[in-house]
Amino acid sequence: MPEAVPQHRTLAPGPGPVPSPDYEPAVADSPPRERRGSSEHGKKRASMACLACKKSKRKCSGAYRCDNCVAYGRECVFDETKDQRRRVAAKHTAEELVYFQDFLYDLLRVVRAEDESYGRTLFSCIRKGTPMNDILQLIRTTLLEMEMNQPYSITLEGSPFRPQVMDLSYLCEPPYLVPAEPWTTVTMDSDLVSHLVSLYFTWDYPSHIFLNRDVFIRHMKVGDMSSELCSPFLVNALLANACHYSEISEVFKHGQPGDIMTKGDDFLAEAERLGAQEPEKFTLAYLQGTLMLYEKYSLSGKEDFGYRMLHRAINIGESMGLVGQSGSNLIPGHISSDMEESLERTAWGLFHIDTVVHTDFLRPCVIRQVNLPRPILSAEEREWKQYPYFKDARPSYFDEYFAKSWELCEIACDMSQRLFTVDYDDFHSKEQKEEKADLDRKLCKWYEGIDEKVSFDDPLRCPPPYVIIMGMRYYTLIIILLLYKAEIETVNDVSDTMITPDSPAGSGAIREVISPYERAQNAAKAIAGLARMHQRAYHLTRIHHFAVYAINLALFVLLNLNRDFDIQDDDFLFLACTFGNIASRSHVGRNLFHLFRVQVRSKHQGSQIRESDRVTDVVKDVFDENFTESLQFDVCAKGLEKLEDIRYRAIAKCHPLCKMLDKYECLSLGRDELAPERDLDHG
Repeated sequence: MPEAVPQHRTLAPGPGPVPSPDYEPAVADSPPRERRGSSEHGKKRASMACLACKKSKRKCSGAYRCDNCVAYGRECVFDETKDQRRRVAAKHTAEELVYFQDFLYDLLRVVRAEDESYGRTLFSCIRKGTPMNDILQLIRTTLLEMEMNQPYSITLEGSPFRPQVMDLSYLCEPPYLVPAEPWTTVTMDSDLVSHLVSLYFTWDYPSHIFLNRDVFIRHMKVGDMSSELCSPFLVNALLANACHYSEISEVFKHGQPGDIMTKGDDFLAEAERLGAQEPEKFTLAYLQGTLMLYEKYSLSGKEDFGYRMLHRAINIGESMGLVGQSGSNLIPGHISSDMEESLERTAWGLFHIDTVVHTDFLRPCVIRQVNLPRPILSAEEREWKQYPYFKDARPSYFDEYFAKSWELCEIACDMSQRLFTVDYDDFHSKEQKEEKADLDRKLCKWYEGIDEKVSFDDPLRCPPPYVIIMGMRYYTLIIILLLYKAEIETVNDVSDTMITPDSPAGSGAIREVISPYERAQNAAKAIAGLARMHQRAYHLTRIHHFAVYAINLALFVLLNLNRDFDIQDDDFLFLACTFGNIASRSHVGRNLFHLFRVQVRSKHQGSQIRESDRVTDVVKDVFDENFTESLQFDVCAKGLEKLEDIRYRAIAKCHPLCKMLDKYECLSLGRDELAPERDLDHG
């Protein structure tokens, strides 16, 4: 006899959630068959639940502003890092492991310190239950003090290189994954291309930002060769430039690993070939690629192509109506939003580079007007993360940073037009001083208006590296303003209008008034402080190449403006060794360091440096004029024959500052008949 099937009482559905007073029906409230993505076979299961549904253990609809959150008026938040099945969770876990690994290594460095008082202080804090953030701050402060007590050194053999790009113990996954094809024929390795693109957008891009990063990446991923916002010429020029920030063997010319003279040469040759074949030169991608080549040529010192590329880019920008007196010829609504945003960034990036280059080398800027509004930065650029060593992300503060950076550009442009022209010589001494005092007040006002978020003054804070570079640029402008035409002032000439925030603070609102030469030395020491900050937070391996200019200028001040120059001065030794280490990354840097080394030896302080316990024997050999043995760093003199050419020789009666910058300019940017004139006789 068959077993009776038990009859269960039918349960009625329970009451649904009570809507809030301001509840509005959502798509999810419609019958299942009318919902988007549903079918007759039933609703698709949600892949994950929001945090509120997880906490209340309710079934989540799986989309932002889920049914329950809408009904109860709650904030709907999805955290993919909580779902261990997802790739983003694995990435988050890997980043946490790297972070705590770095923390452990730093902690062990403090414990192993020769001075045992560091370890005792740390143990005492741990036993007292000190909060983790305070322990981290103590470790950072201790490491900073330990580094200051270490002897300075120089690595003469240059940066090491790694044999393979896919050494996963060295590289984490690049933040920007892009294909190699169809953009370049140099390599088919998309991992290598992604690595270089990620390096560029981490270390170089924020300093000038003449690309729209997200638009460029999106168009590069699509692989459309007809795109107006990505081209093979632009991609290869970017890759050639990005090689400066990498040490893997693939970035050197094939068969010549480790030779910095060949870094990026394969991509550069491809970019040059594609640039020569470009059918239409007045395109945005061609303009951006030309700016990339300017950066590449200025590092390699290749012929006179630095200035040529910059002025070609400016001419293209003027023809497109982005900059110049002719005004914009762009009609709103006739171009895509991607193109509009990219044009704005390129226009202001071009203006930024123009002011940096020409002001740094005492020439009037070419661009006096930008015809497009300042860019509005997207939400995707709200954080900056170090690559390839992923650590905790830092807020980018791009809006605040670029607002101050472009303000500084406008002051530099005004400075170049008012000082670095022939007309300036027609002014009387009093008028000249008034011009400089007015510019000084503008720089002072800029400094005082810096937002706390992008401040570069606190040695214990670690702002993103481009903020540190902006600080260096501010102090280089101070030095140039103080020293240009310095013969119209005397060393003891003091003016109460020449006081900026880098002057020592006095009582109340009154500051001690110091001479321009003392202020220039204070600015040089401030550059040393910023270099220390970069070294502590990010090391110096990938510091932006503007740092070479800033450190070179600071060393010139410390070496030439102090009658009581002491080679054992701590700031001087730190900057000199830092200069030697980062100079090994480029051909121009090596040339500049050779010239600097010759000048240091001319001070005849070899006996003092030999007695110092603050430097290694290598540093003593480099700067001791009595040491005659051939050094590996003698290779730095290769290429200086260019300065013997009459076209590159400075006027004999130039101010020492102008002589030094003239040599720098010749080695990096070269000569160009389109370059604005500079008064060498009095500069």
